[in-house]
Amino acid sequence: MTGRDDAPTMPPPEAPDTAQEANGHDTTATVADDLRPAQREAKARRLGRRVPLVSGTSGIVVAALLGVVVMARSGGLPFEFDEEWAEDLVEIRGPVGDVFGYFMNMLGGGVAGVFVVPVVTAVILLVVRRPWAALYFLVASAASAGVVQILKRSFMRARPPDILVTSDTGSFPSGHVGNAATIALALAVIIPYVWMWVLGAAYTVLMAISRTYLGAHWLSDTIGGLLVGAGVALVLWAVFAAPLERERLARLAHISARNAERAQAHVTPPARA
Repeated sequence: MTGRDDAPTMPPPEAPDTAQEANGHDTTATVADDLRPAQREAKARRLGRRVPLVSGTSGIVVAALLGVVVMARSGGLPFEFDEEWAEDLVEIRGPVGDVFGYFMNMLGGGVAGVFVVPVVTAVILLVVRRPWAALYFLVASAASAGVVQILKRSFMRARPPDILVTSDTGSFPSGHVGNAATIALALAVIIPYVWMWVLGAAYTVLMAISRTYLGAHWLSDTIGGLLVGAGVALVLWAVFAAPLERERLARLAHISARNAERAQAHVTPPARA
């Protein structure tokens, strides 16, 4: 017998069943790879909702803590920067500034700010087939006003002594600025363009300036209102994120299809031979 005969016989390697296995790819891994994009998309959506939820909640909490600090200063005494800002604005009061201040006072509060602006905006959104956006805007406006009133009645900070308009009790936080911040951020969420964010930021800043110009609020009151208004809009954005995005994409698809139909209608038909 030879050494070659004594060697154990090894079975021939099995041929790969598929071309994928022949190339070194596992079908199970391929299926898992196919699922990863969907998993990544779902994770991105969860994170996308978590960011505004955490940010908005933090803003409301910070506003409440600011109110606690304010009232801890001998029952709501203004900060040094509050007094300096108020003195500077009193010095520049004049006819033009008064018109600006009274106009913003009417626009951001009372019947116009609390009822007319939210309702008219919601009706416009319904007309353009954005019912979820209309609901989000109304809920955000109402919730922001509610949180502001809760904080006002909790702290009952006295208003500045040289106020030019009639206002309710409770200076912290500013309801006008809170309303402005909510409207600005909510509209920027519904219409996600840079120009909308810029306009919203400008409107909120001008509202804060007008409230301190009229002596209706200390500067720290407007900061609290900004935090509350933006915080409420962000929290509710997280709640309404999915239907708002579906509605926005459907609206864009509808506009795209309509524009394609109009373009096709203006195409000159080919001449017949």
